Amino acid sequence: MQTSPDRHEYPAHWEADVVLRDGGTARIRPITVDDADRLVSFYEQVSDESKYYRFFAPYPRLSAKDVHRFTHHDFVDRVGLAATVGGEFIATVRYDRIGADGTPASAPADEAEVAFLVQDAHQGRGVASALLEHIGAVARERGIRRFAAEVLPANNKMIKVFTDAGYTQKRSFEDGVVRLEFDLEPTDRSLAVQYAREHRAEARSVQRLLAPGSVAVIGAGRTPGGVGRSVLGNIRDAGYSGRLYAVNKALPDGQKELDGVPAHRSVRDIDGPVDLAVVAVPAEHVTEVVTECGEHGVQGLVVVSAGYAESGPEGRERQRALVRHARTYGMRIIGPNAFGIINTSPRVRLNASLAPEVPRPGRIGLFAQSGAIGIALLSRLHRRGGGVTGVTGVSTFVSSGNRADVSGNDVLQYWYEDPDTDVVLMYLESIGNPRKFTRLARRTAAAKPLVVVQGARHGAAPQGHAVRATRLPHATVSALLRQAGVIRVDTITELVDAGLLLARQPLPAGPRVAILGNSESLGLLTYDACLAEGLRPHPPQDLTTAASAADFHAALSRALADDRCDAVVVTAIPAVGEGSVGDAALAQALRSASAAAPGKPVLVVHVELGGLAEALSAAASTAPQTGPDNPPRNAPGPAPAAERLPDTEAPEGAHLIPAYPAAERAVRALGQAVAYAQWRRDAAEPGKVPEYEDINERGAAALIDGLLARGQGLTLGTDETCDLLAHYGVQVHRALPAPTPDAAAEAARDLGYPVALKATAPHLRHRADLGGVRLDLADEEQLRRSYAELTELFGTPEELRPVVQRMAPRGVDVVVRAVIDPAAGAVLSFGLAGAASQLLGDTAHRLIPVTDREANSLVRSIRTAPLLFGWRGSAPADTRALEELLLRVSRLVDDHPEVVAVTLEPVVVASHGLSVLGASVRLAHPPARDDLGPRTLPAY
Repeated sequence: MQTSPDRHEYPAHWEADVVLRDGGTARIRPITVDDADRLVSFYEQVSDESKYYRFFAPYPRLSAKDVHRFTHHDFVDRVGLAATVGGEFIATVRYDRIGADGTPASAPADEAEVAFLVQDAHQGRGVASALLEHIGAVARERGIRRFAAEVLPANNKMIKVFTDAGYTQKRSFEDGVVRLEFDLEPTDRSLAVQYAREHRAEARSVQRLLAPGSVAVIGAGRTPGGVGRSVLGNIRDAGYSGRLYAVNKALPDGQKELDGVPAHRSVRDIDGPVDLAVVAVPAEHVTEVVTECGEHGVQGLVVVSAGYAESGPEGRERQRALVRHARTYGMRIIGPNAFGIINTSPRVRLNASLAPEVPRPGRIGLFAQSGAIGIALLSRLHRRGGGVTGVTGVSTFVSSGNRADVSGNDVLQYWYEDPDTDVVLMYLESIGNPRKFTRLARRTAAAKPLVVVQGARHGAAPQGHAVRATRLPHATVSALLRQAGVIRVDTITELVDAGLLLARQPLPAGPRVAILGNSESLGLLTYDACLAEGLRPHPPQDLTTAASAADFHAALSRALADDRCDAVVVTAIPAVGEGSVGDAALAQALRSASAAAPGKPVLVVHVELGGLAEALSAAASTAPQTGPDNPPRNAPGPAPAAERLPDTEAPEGAHLIPAYPAAERAVRALGQAVAYAQWRRDAAEPGKVPEYEDINERGAAALIDGLLARGQGLTLGTDETCDLLAHYGVQVHRALPAPTPDAAAEAARDLGYPVALKATAPHLRHRADLGGVRLDLADEEQLRRSYAELTELFGTPEELRPVVQRMAPRGVDVVVRAVIDPAAGAVLSFGLAGAASQLLGDTAHRLIPVTDREANSLVRSIRTAPLLFGWRGSAPADTRALEELLLRVSRLVDDHPEVVAVTLEPVVVASHGLSVLGASVRLAHPPARDDLGPRTLPAY
């Protein structure tokens, strides 16, 4: 570590793990005096050409003076960072602060020269780009606003690193050297570049785990049974396309195979590369295994071993050490305590999990943090009959266990561009970085459906998950996810219900639903369910119990051809009697009619039809193919009739029709698809954050800086609140204190009659229902009488804290709030004032900054919104003025992150205009935003 002459202590917060372009990881940290030997070793492995590009002259070795200069930093004016793998340097970057004349300087000089050197073996991995992000963040922290770099014209790679970064820059050429100067303030383009690099790197890191060329199972027991031996057998039996090895240090000398798989005592003994290691040894031996894997060049780990954070504080520390140790070698981890991973692609055929059966290849990507839920989901997708039927297959499955490293965010990055995945289903028990998750979810949902069920909604996250706390209630988090296009469901049954429809049918163009079937009662139940889900059903068409397959075909064809219909629900019950329609015939009739009009979704509600669901989905079973040569594993006997495939198959490329055992489940899935389709249409034409000419951003910033100079955080007084809001065009009606009847009368004369008299004590504030408010007081006599009544009923003026306020036009009382959540970011909330929002929770939420379209939908998304639009003949409120108020508050919080809380209550929205009658603002120094800083892996 740095010694006492240094001006600053070692900045440990600059240390970070990053994912590189090829999916591997590296650690970035400050260079210290202890790194002299590492620096010399690193430089010896750099080519003469790279050295020439760095120093503009032949420079075969570093002198002692060079080593001292490059390892002694004050962490202010001179800073050096290194990217390390396995504890050794693979790249370095440094800056030196300079003055206007280009000589070394100190603050307030705000420019620095920057230079890189990357080992040739690691060039092309995006190391320099990652180092530039981090050295830029360090420089901004130290008051440096601009970098300058001199590069030889032939050094195209380094020139590209600077020019591709997205910063505002200028370029000049003098004396045979290219000089680049660029501002370090993040721009929209630099953030877009950063997010794109993050996406490519994290997607590649997951791809390396899910499609390895070779796998070693470490901890495969010598005797049958046990976790490691089971995983080894599952990989082998799935027909894995790569090289498979068994590793167990207890193997006797001379044993070369285990269950027909090449066996070794250590991963070091394997002749050839190992891309993925599945670790199934006791937790106390995992560190040794990780070291062996890292030294052998293993790219990633699936740790199924338990005994980590789920077991308590000691296990949590063991888990942190595991992640740090693995990242030292550039490896990523799924787990620990993971159920495993599955990739059904015929190019891979990997079942590195504890699931004995491999689901049939399909188009659904499945993520589960819980192994038990993962088992349930795979079983539900595997099972024929009972529950949801008409099942499609799985592309990839990831069970992350304790989610110590690879998380749902990483897997979303992969699935976003995975051509084998059309629908994403996720079971989450915690969201480690909600701000990032909503950003990735919005992008993913714009391309393919994302369905999420969240466990642990009303309590703490599972003990194994170390996540940042959020103050937002679950309902708010759900609303923010829906804003990002996520299809939020409450149970794994609904997760599968929605996933099957979205994977197998087109999105509906609207909410109009045709209902037809052979049961009038079931049709009516479906009609009622549609109304409950906010759909617009046509009256059910009863085909009667005598309907034939041809009748179903004709009715469905007519419904699909009707321009007034966006989706069709077919209801069917068993028919009894000679000539009744058979399951296979009915399925073929429905598939045929649907194939002729493939642009509209079709769902089937069936009641105890043994083979109909199977016939409808004959070509998409997730069950393994069975036959005389391939009997199902662990099968006790023939499947029940309701679980056997019929003798028909859907035509190649046909839409397969999902079938549901209850009308409510089918319609709920359809309602979710309708809402998602509408979100996709809206997202295609995003709104904008409007500019208002009367906003004084600089004036507000100066006021905030002056107020914060008083302390770390404070709730503003009335005058300060009004002044700050006025900078953003929000005018608050003055409320004058009235500690005595005479003071109240004087205040009323200043404001002008009519006035309102209000008690502002905490237990009476905003509680007109308790009688602490007197309205429409037309003169001093009424004011004094009301003052006496309030003090007689509720106590002394000191207890009541009465104020006088000029009457506002009558209207609808609403409340507007904005808050900075440490995990989710800035959130804008809206609802009606009083019981509607406080008792019923009828509040809507949006992430800040809010666009004009989002403000419009925010006002209309609460259940009590009709009160704003002329309910029961009342005058409609001025919702345009309300939307503008929401946008102005959003701008205030977005422009000034020091504004950590705003409450406007009540806001009276009249027929023309609105009145803000109460406001409070809280300021604090904002927490660092990890989404604006350099790319880094979380360290929980």
